Amino acid sequence: MDPAGRCAATAELTVEVTGYDRLPVVHPRRLVLARSAAGWRVEREEGAGGPPPLWDLGAVRAAAGARCLVLGVLGADASGASAPAALAGLAAVGDRAVTAVEALWGTAWAGRLLLELPATGEQFTRLLAEERSGWSGMAAVTVAAPGAPLNAPADRVLVNPDTYPGLSDFGCQVVVTHEAVHVATRADTSAWTPLWLSEGVADWTGYHDAGRPARQLAPELARDVAAGRLPATLPEDAAFTAGGEGLAQVYEQAWLACDLIARRYGPRRLVELYRAVGAAGPGADRRAWLDGLLRDRLGLGLAEFTGLWQAELRALAA
Repeated sequence: MDPAGRCAATAELTVEVTGYDRLPVVHPRRLVLARSAAGWRVEREEGAGGPPPLWDLGAVRAAAGARCLVLGVLGADASGASAPAALAGLAAVGDRAVTAVEALWGTAWAGRLLLELPATGEQFTRLLAEERSGWSGMAAVTVAAPGAPLNAPADRVLVNPDTYPGLSDFGCQVVVTHEAVHVATRADTSAWTPLWLSEGVADWTGYHDAGRPARQLAPELARDVAAGRLPATLPEDAAFTAGGEGLAQVYEQAWLACDLIARRYGPRRLVELYRAVGAAGPGADRRAWLDGLLRDRLGLGLAEFTGLWQAELRALAA
């Protein structure tokens, strides 16, 4: 206690959004307590590590959809990214995303989304669970709730107000559906799941039944292949680093690989393969492990699958 009768303490603030949080979200807090004749009172409260809760960034407005909840921080003029119409529009996109994901991935997940829309891109960066260079250009990111156990579902979709509003209606729907897949498949996703598969199935679900040709869905990749830049292998995990060179092409490569499986073997086989990959550990040789899984589930090894995928790549330039 200092001479003025104040002392500092740390505490954990737990919050649970009814109907959306499976476990309480934990926010470490630092408190300054002041003593007076009436007793102790909290003079100041602030974060003590980790991303802040949304309401630390400003007044929060909510919009509820049938299958999702959108929480948005009001801007200085109570308009813009978190205006009521924008929040309601995002809720409608979220509802459609949940329906689309259930149609392909089933109902063995919560079947709802919690989306957070900060007022600025700087706030979006602060809400990320860790420092992630290059993520400021992403339209949305799925993160685990701060303080949640490692095996808890990723249950926050953070929407970037600097990027998301600039997308077309189709692009907005693809982005939110992509993130909804990450929420729905969290229990089936492991550290050893290749990112080309996890990001590829998310984009594949977002584009499902879009009725658009591959060249339109993978324009950057089509230009690369037409220029003679044909990838030799499926993209490695490191290639998905946010802000990295050629990131758009990497995502398009991943989508094309998953789309190939769905067209050749059926969507159900793609879903089954994804879950089988998450359920089985890779052992010492990850490449050999994946080769065995592909042989078991699709009847062809990694080299044969890569060859088929490269044929699809070449077809983009035809």
